[in-house]
Amino acid sequence: MHISDIFSAGRPTFSFEFFPPRKASAWDALFRTMSALDSLRPSFVSVTYGAGGLTRGRTHDLVVRLKKDTRLDPIPHLTCVGHTENEISEILTTYAAEGVGNIMALGGDPPASAAGYDRSGDRFRHAIDLVHFIREFNARGEHLDPRGFGIGVAGFPEGHPATPNRVLELEYLRQKVDAGADYVCTQLFFDNHDFYDFRERCAVAGITVPILAGLMPIQSAAGYARTPELALCSRYPGRLQRKIHAAQSDEDISKIGMDWTLNQCYDLMANDVDGIHFYTLNRSPVTIDIFRRLGVSKTEL
Repeated sequence: MHISDIFSAGRPTFSFEFFPPRKASAWDALFRTMSALDSLRPSFVSVTYGAGGLTRGRTHDLVVRLKKDTRLDPIPHLTCVGHTENEISEILTTYAAEGVGNIMALGGDPPASAAGYDRSGDRFRHAIDLVHFIREFNARGEHLDPRGFGIGVAGFPEGHPATPNRVLELEYLRQKVDAGADYVCTQLFFDNHDFYDFRERCAVAGITVPILAGLMPIQSAAGYARTPELALCSRYPGRLQRKIHAAQSDEDISKIGMDWTLNQCYDLMANDVDGIHFYTLNRSPVTIDIFRRLGVSKTEL
């Protein structure tokens, strides 16, 4: 389903993000979890694309299996790094033939094994180049939907790590939207004020497409320490830090994380958020529980 139809069906949307498992044994576990999620009928699920396109095949396999074996609407990520124009065109042609409705267009990172990777030879240097190319592909009329792919791009409520100038950062985002992006999905944040400020600055910059809020509950001490290291967020609010530091176990931390994210959701919904996107890291029981508690799932009785 094209993303515009998903938004037309009602807001806020609720979506979940997964990554392709590396081990065969993990596929079955992931699909058991997704079967539970399927019955709750989220708006869509997204599937990540490893650094440098390392999970290209697994991303495709997961998307195809979701289309075939579930009612979930998958949105695959697609990144620029290390790809030729022909490779990107082939990927789009394949997804178009399989009825995939949308693409998340990202700049991407080089693989960790490629230290000092030189991007000067890459056909697509930035996400906006990928957005332009997808729109050009859409114009060729090869997609089953005459509108072609819907396109998502990333937003950074706490600021893009590569663009300290926040005014310039929003200008780059506006350019991606002007190039044809249909919606913005934000990186993680734990303070809703950061999101509201980002949303207001987007409006000032002339960005009017839907903006989805990216959330992820903290589930362990290791996850709490690792999330900023992965550049998934840059800061925790002091009140959340106090709660985590006072916790006696990972079980306590998981409860704190769930309650914090649940309260974020309630506040965002009360303030007319366009959608909430849960980063699951494939540990989705907690996010599914949050989704159930919100009372907004379309479970078929």
